[in-house]
Parts: sequence; structure tokens; C-alpha cells
Amino acid sequence: MSHPLLKRAIVTVAPADPAEDAVAFIQGLVTNDVAKATAKKPVYAALLSAQGKMQFDFLIWAHQFEHGPGLLIDCEKSLAEELVKRLSLYRLRRNIDIAVDPRRCSVWAPPGSEEEELKGNDPRLPELGFRSILNSPCNKDGVDDKYLAHRLAHGVAEGREELGDLLWLETNAGDLNGVSFEKGCYIGQENTARMNWRNKVNRRVMVVPMEVSDPKRRRAIYRDIGLAVDHMRVDDIPRGLVPDWLKLGDEQASDG
Repeated sequence: MSHPLLKRAIVTVAPADPAEDAVAFIQGLVTNDVAKATAKKPVYAALLSAQGKMQFDFLIWAHQFEHGPGLLIDCEKSLAEELVKRLSLYRLRRNIDIAVDPRRCSVWAPPGSEEEELKGNDPRLPELGFRSILNSPCNKDGVDDKYLAHRLAHGVAEGREELGDLLWLETNAGDLNGVSFEKGCYIGQENTARMNWRNKVNRRVMVVPMEVSDPKRRRAIYRDIGLAVDHMRVDDIPRGLVPDWLKLGDEQASDG
């Protein structure tokens, strides 16, 4: 059974006129191909700065609104209003409604907890579990702490505290299906595409045991579960800390 994530919020991006294309609007802003999002499986993406640094990361779902196709954006609750303001700046005079929707609730279940959730639909890793959006307010106790521990146990960082203002490929987005190199332009594409073309990412975000975390490299620390998130030079990453899903390519982890 899925349970609420109370630290998440849903932002709706909907056409206010049948002639408006809300999906194309977001497609031109974020890192991934939102045309691949469905009502049952989201895509993982981010809104970057012009320099290619992460400002917001989120899951995006397809949704049919009154006036046509639009999107539901599952983002950090503490940043939801800021995200609305940022998207509204790019909207200019387009007839698109952008708002936080308190009538919807982001929910999560670990993989295998229900028959329909046997295989997780999280686009980053199936092992992260099953995500969906309920068309009703969150009215149960949240499982945010359980989700956090589960996510970090699989070596996956997310959110502004752990990833904010880092170059998008340094967050492991290329390995976690958070970027499309085939779609058209988006904000921050130039630096992201250049790093991919050169196949050289000098630093990576890593989930590490708290006792080996370097305070100078640390992005976040979770003392209750003994883990931290560090932003490390690839040469300094011990091989034993590299998760199975992370492919460093030409970069070399250390044997230490």
C-alpha cells in the first residue's frame, strides 16, 4: 500500500485554452523528454540555471486537463511556490495555468509491497519503489523518513539540499535517467551537452557512511541513519562506495 510523502507537493501545469500547448512549454525548459511521461510512469528531470546547475529536480507525470494535455510536477514542498514563480517567469503571456495543487498527494511504496507495485515505476531506479499521485489531499501519516532511508540505501541523492547548484551530470542524472541528449533545447543544455560529449565528469555526488564523510565535501548528513551525501572528486571515490547502477566511464574511482 502506498503512503503519503508529506514533504512533497504537486504543481500543475495546464493549458487554459485548447489552443495552448502546456507540454511543449515545459519541454523547452527542463532536462528530460517530458513527452515520454505517462499517467502511470513519470520522467525524472530538472530545471537548471543557464550555467547548467541544478535549481529544482522533480518527477513529471502526464495529465489530461479540461482544455487539453498538461503535466503534474512532483517536487519538494518547501520549494513548490518558488518553482511556480520560476515557471511563471518563463510563461510570459502564454495562456497556461501554473499552481500548487493542495488537492493532490504524492505517495510512495517500496517495491513488492503490492501486486501492482511489484516492479517499481520510479524512472531513476525500479528499486526505489512505486510512485503515484492521488487526486485527494494527504490525510494520513507520512512515510518521508522511510523513503529517505530507502533512497539513500540505494545511493541516490535528490533535492536542493543534496544537489542544489551542482552541474547536472555531477548529480549522476545521466545514470538515473534524468536527462535526454536527443530532445531539443532547454535551459542549461550547453554545458550539460558539452560534458556528455567530452565524457568527462570530474566530480560526483555520493552517498557515503557518515564516518568517512569529508566535512569540506559534505552536502547533507543524516545522523540517525549514519549516512551523508558528499560531492567528491571522482579520483577520490573508493570503489567500494560506487553503487552498481553508477557507471563512471573514463573516470576512475580509487582503490582506497
